[in-house]
Amino acid sequence: MLKKKIYDFINLNSLFQRFIYTLIILNVLSLILASYKEIYTKYELFFENFEFFSVIIFTAEYILRFWTADLEFEKGSPFSKRLKFSLSAFGLIDLFAILPFYLSLLFPFDLRILRILRLFRLLRIFKLGRLSKSLQTITSVLKESKSELSITLFVAFLLMILSSTLMYYVENQAQPDKFENIGQSLWWSVATLTTVGYGDIYPITGLGEILSSVIALIGIGFVALPTGIISSAFINRMQSEKEKRKECKCPNCGTKFN
Repeated sequence: MLKKKIYDFINLNSLFQRFIYTLIILNVLSLILASYKEIYTKYELFFENFEFFSVIIFTAEYILRFWTADLEFEKGSPFSKRLKFSLSAFGLIDLFAILPFYLSLLFPFDLRILRILRLFRLLRIFKLGRLSKSLQTITSVLKESKSELSITLFVAFLLMILSSTLMYYVENQAQPDKFENIGQSLWWSVATLTTVGYGDIYPITGLGEILSSVIALIGIGFVALPTGIISSAFINRMQSEKEKRKECKCPNCGTKFN
């Protein structure tokens, strides 16, 4: 069956996957190099031809994946399976990776809109998630830890709102231009809690400095907490994969042993 052969080729053929993998990396490098005016001016024709070649390849890949989507999903009609692929994360990434090129040909956008559309080419790097086992591992670990991370981020959000509100009332009279409203105080709160400390907004009153010190110390713990959650999940995943590789199965009776 031709469709089954094409499905196996685009999903299982290692040579094709390496080609797409390499093409995505080259597209990212091309996007970076094209931002240098002297390089882009000198090799403008090369960049345009490479972009055209890449779009043709990615378009063909998208069409083939859309056509063979009824083999990827078990339940549903062929139409619902293709619709499911189109609305999936990788389906949308594949679409948005090529859509700006065709939109720029169909509609006369001005230069600002055209630059924004070109920025969508960066989405092609997310296509690596379908090919890279490392990115797949990262995605699965984040999904497994989403409840713990959500709680941590929610508490951090509450802390930012609380600290920015307190700092507004403490520093507003002393620095009405810096802490004009709670929104500006929120920017200070984010910079302080993440221990970045840009230094553009900072307290000058005694009470404000004490409050800022407390928030900075709390921020150290909150920055480390999500890191610890993700690290723990990674360690558990690596250990489980090692145990699976060590686990053997008898070819005759199917008994599992180490």
